[in-house]
Amino acid sequence: MKLALLLPLMTLLTVTSVDPLHAQRFSFSQPDDADKQEQAARDARIADALSAPCRADLKNKKIMVVIGERQSNGYVEARQQNYGEHYQAINKRLQALGLRTYTPEEIRRQIAQAEIDAYFRNDPDAALSAARRLGASFMLRGLITAQSTFNPLVRVNQVSINMGFTLTGANGRIISSSEASSASYAGADVVNMALTLVNEQADEVVAKLYGDYCRNAGFTPGSGQKPGKAK
Repeated sequence: MKLALLLPLMTLLTVTSVDPLHAQRFSFSQPDDADKQEQAARDARIADALSAPCRADLKNKKIMVVIGERQSNGYVEARQQNYGEHYQAINKRLQALGLRTYTPEEIRRQIAQAEIDAYFRNDPDAALSAARRLGASFMLRGLITAQSTFNPLVRVNQVSINMGFTLTGANGRIISSSEASSASYAGADVVNMALTLVNEQADEVVAKLYGDYCRNAGFTPGSGQKPGKAK
């Protein structure tokens, strides 16, 4: 056989005789394995957060939950009647963990819309006033931020959404914060996209809030008391 033909043949034999152990690294099941690993990691984070011991007196404290949406001009739309389903996605999980919350109707009856709007503008006096009027020990604020753009490649609208939750004491001290993000080509229906996001991420979001609440809510800096421990 001529050398010019022998060299390509030897190269082909070398490529096709790769160690089987190396060949096994490539598998169509890899994406599924990655999804399973991601889900397992998520389940582990949830289990760890929910394992936090929670004092009985903390579970008797009431939490005010409000949700708003930041508009493109920076204004926050916070009329609670627009976010009933978003509220329930979080509220039913909090209650399932033994925590107490107010209904949106109770909040609207006792707190003026202007006061809720001020709370979303990070007005500490408004937050304190609302908490006192309602008798809330803690406040959980959910803020939806959305951006809609046109994707020229697929020629459809693309919506990206971030939802951040912040849990504070009635005095404004931050106890926990948790965020979730998503993007979709479903159009510009921000409210329904946000609801989809909340339902997809609610278990992990609420678990983190719960774990931080049980570990940190009863702790007063400088008191010498350890988080999560009764006096």
